[in-house]
Amino acid sequence: MVRMSGIRKEFPGVLALDGVAFRMYPGEVHALMGENGAGKSTLIKVLTGVYGVDAGTIELNGGEVAFSGPGEAQQAGISTVYQEVNLCPNLSVAENVCLGREPRRFGRIQWGAMRRRAEELLARLDVHVDVSAELSTCSIAVQQLVAIARALDVDARVLVLDEPTSSLDAGEVDQLLKVVRSLREQGLAILFVSHFIDQVFAIADRMTVLRNGKLIGEYKTADITPVELVTRMIGKELQVLEDLEDSGPSRAEVAGAPVLLAAEGLGRKGGVAPFDLTIHAGEVVGLAGLLGSGRTELARLLFGADHADSGTVRVDGEPTALRTPRAGLDHKIAFLSENRKAEGLVEELTVRENIVLALQASRGWARPLSRRRQDEIAEKYVKALDIRPANPEALVGNLSGGNQQKVLLARWLITEPRLLILDEPTRGIDIGAKTEIQRLVTQLSGDGMAVVYISAELEEVLRLSHRVVVLRDRKVVAERENQALTADDVMATMAEGVQA
Repeated sequence: MVRMSGIRKEFPGVLALDGVAFRMYPGEVHALMGENGAGKSTLIKVLTGVYGVDAGTIELNGGEVAFSGPGEAQQAGISTVYQEVNLCPNLSVAENVCLGREPRRFGRIQWGAMRRRAEELLARLDVHVDVSAELSTCSIAVQQLVAIARALDVDARVLVLDEPTSSLDAGEVDQLLKVVRSLREQGLAILFVSHFIDQVFAIADRMTVLRNGKLIGEYKTADITPVELVTRMIGKELQVLEDLEDSGPSRAEVAGAPVLLAAEGLGRKGGVAPFDLTIHAGEVVGLAGLLGSGRTELARLLFGADHADSGTVRVDGEPTALRTPRAGLDHKIAFLSENRKAEGLVEELTVRENIVLALQASRGWARPLSRRRQDEIAEKYVKALDIRPANPEALVGNLSGGNQQKVLLARWLITEPRLLILDEPTRGIDIGAKTEIQRLVTQLSGDGMAVVYISAELEEVLRLSHRVVVLRDRKVVAERENQALTADDVMATMAEGVQA
């Protein structure tokens, strides 16, 4: 169905794709694998007409094509569903499915026909919702399926799914994978991009591995093991994470450390119910819960991004009003948001400019950092965190997701925080970058920094945390010392609200 040959794409200072070959067959799920910065997103954008190529050819169904934009690719039968759902939450489900392609008569939208068409497309995905409902009232999983239904409305023959499960819980992932299998049976060629290796092995028939913009190989899923896949992705044997627990302060040491922050009855109506929480210096406190459980809302209260309407906070034993992010910065608290696009990066600025933003904000406009100092800081952290490409003057918007996440980490680390709040720091990034970030968290904890760590991956929370706080329905329902604590224990608490 798709054949790409000798694809080369270069940006200023970056060779993103170097002679890459790629092919897809109808009725097959093909996974595109590689670390952040390997060239996956660039290859997708070349296939879908976002980027032109510097060299190479693209064939669709046996004929050579050269798309001038995503619209042409869509008309040819190639549809893409991105990681961040690009829909209109203020419109109805039906309007989102048919947006720009509404059935009309004498120039007027035929609302009944539009709703029927949306229902038919969603039924094809085994989704049965009120198509008249506003999209914002639907779960993220349903919104993702609405985006797929919209993609199918153009009679797609090739469907590109870019990190479709990154914001879904386990049940929603199962539903989406069921839909993908159904579409495969209908003869679609499906390109599946995910950093969740277990999902790739569960759904993919074939996979292509890229590394540093070059093709490493194409493999049938049945012919390669997860360990072999990871080795090909990162170019070396992956060091296991079992030693992480031993590299930071012990639980006994943490329990005896000074209390850095204590929240008493802290809460916000519509956000999270009043809770008590103490955080010691050098302690990693994990927040566990399903999507919508209140983890992010709790974190935002600790930083001052949201204003609490009940309770008190003490930092080093002194009453503190955390009413704004600036107040959090003043008390050496840093917050890396899960929404790096909207609440973290300034994509039009360079890596250097993004890294120094928080430090400059803490100094104020009257004490600007010299360009020489900015260069020193940027070069230090680009090297320390292995940000790729290693060019502080590259636009951060051109970096891969994992490298963008490292830029945000660098931004907060240079402020030398005493409490670092990380909300989904490894979402949507490859296993190599994920390992680096987890090791960094353990190292920072060992150096005395307190960390609040949020992740939808329970194993990750348990691996890193000294203590786990469990939330359900926007309430803290349990607090457990991480001693022989298992994922099953935490999931039972999340589901049942069992008190510790």
